[in-house]
Amino acid sequence: MALSGIEIFKLLPKTNCKKCGHPTCLAFAMKLAQRQASLEACPDVSEEAKKILGEASAPPVRPVTFGTGDKAVKLGEETVLFRHDKKFVNPCAFAIEVKDTLSDDEVSNLCGQVVNSEIDRVGQKLRIDAIMITNASGDAGRLEAAAKVVAAKAPGVPVIIYTENPQAAEAAIRLFADKRPILYGADASNAEAMAAIAKNNKAILGVVANGLNELSDLTEKVKGLGVEDMVIDSGARKAKDIIANNTLIRRAATKKNFKPLGYPIINFMQRPDSLYETLLAGIGVTKYASIVVMSSIEKWKNLALFTLRQNIYTDPQVPMQVEQKIYNIGEPKPESPFMITTNFSLTYFIVSGEIENSKVPCRLAVMDCEGLSVLTAWAAGKFTATKIAQFITDSGIEKEMANKELILPGYVAILSGSIEDKLPGWKVTVGPREANALPAFLKTRN
Repeated sequence: MALSGIEIFKLLPKTNCKKCGHPTCLAFAMKLAQRQASLEACPDVSEEAKKILGEASAPPVRPVTFGTGDKAVKLGEETVLFRHDKKFVNPCAFAIEVKDTLSDDEVSNLCGQVVNSEIDRVGQKLRIDAIMITNASGDAGRLEAAAKVVAAKAPGVPVIIYTENPQAAEAAIRLFADKRPILYGADASNAEAMAAIAKNNKAILGVVANGLNELSDLTEKVKGLGVEDMVIDSGARKAKDIIANNTLIRRAATKKNFKPLGYPIINFMQRPDSLYETLLAGIGVTKYASIVVMSSIEKWKNLALFTLRQNIYTDPQVPMQVEQKIYNIGEPKPESPFMITTNFSLTYFIVSGEIENSKVPCRLAVMDCEGLSVLTAWAAGKFTATKIAQFITDSGIEKEMANKELILPGYVAILSGSIEDKLPGWKVTVGPREANALPAFLKTRN
C-alpha cells in the first residue's frame, strides 16, 4: 500500500529548507503522497529513506520507454483511474502488425505507410508509433527476414517482435538490440527462455496470460528472473473483456498499489472490418491501453484515433495554449486584413487554417486569454474591449498597417463599439461567427 503524507513526512529531514521548492517538509510529503512530486527534489533525504520512499512514491504503473531517439514512446507512469482526478500521463502508442508471411514488397509498403503517417494537429505531431512483426509463419528464418526489411525501411520506428518461439525471438530481436524493442510472447511455458533473451538484448518483455490471476503470477516470476520492464496482456480479445480486464488492472495498480499488475497494457485489436477495428481501438485509447495494435492504416482511421487520443491525454486542468503575439499568415502587406482571436490552441489552429485556405495574406492577433475560446473568454471577462485595445496598442501593429482596421470574431460583435471608443482612429469590422466562413469573407474584401 502507498504511504500517507504523515508517514512520508516522518522519513524526511524535517529541516524545512525549501530546496525542494515547497515551503515545508510536510507540504513536500503531501505532494509525494499524491504522486505530484519526485523524491529527487529533496537533496538531503537519507539513503534509508530513499529506499523506503523510492518505491512508495513511484508511479503505480511502471514507466517504460519503448524505442530510442526522437521516436521513442513513453509508456505507463499513470497515477489515476479517471482522467478528471488529475490527468492521464503518457498517450498510448499505435502499432501496425506486419506478418512475416507477407512478401518483402508488402512489408516494405507497410513500413512506408508508417513512416509517412505523421500529421500535424493543433501544433502536435501525431503518427503511427510502432511496428509489430508477427511470426505468423512459425518459421524463424521468415521472421528474421521480415525484421531485416523493417529495420531497413523504417529506421528509428519502435519495433515489437511477436513470437512464442525463443529461437525465432533470438534471431529477430538482435537486429534491434540497441533500440529498446518489445519482445512479446512470454507465457508460462517459455518465460525463462524469453526473459533471458530480453535481458541479453535490453528488450522490454511482453507477457501474456489467460486471466488476471495467471498474469500477476507470471509478472512476479518474470521479475524474479531479472526483467523489470514489461508490457502485459491479460489475454482479452473481445470488447467487453478488454474493458473489464483493463479496468481491473488499472484499479488494482492505482487504487491498491498492486505491483504485479502495475505495468503498461498491450491490446490486440486486429479485425478484418476496418471500422470495427477502429471502434475497438477507441476502446483501448479510452480504457487504459498503453499500446494498441491494429492491422491496417487508413487516413480516416488515423485522424479519428489521433484526435481521440489527443483529447483523452490532454490535461483537463490546463487548456492548450499558443503564444500571445501577432502571427503573419502568408506574406501580409500594409493593406492586408488584421484579425484577432484568443490563444486557445484549437481556436488558433482552426482560424489560421481557414485563413490559409483563403489564400489571402493576413495578420492574426492572438491574445492571451488563459487558453479559453472566444465566447468563454468573453464570458469570463478575459476578452474585453479594454484588454483588446490595450493589447493592440502595446503591440505597435498600427505602424505596419495602411488602414487601421480590426476584424473581430462575429460571436463578440457586441464589443465592436467599445473597442472603437478605446482605439481612436481605428475601425472595427465584425467578421463571421464560424471560422469556416472566413475564406469567403476574406475573398470578398481582397
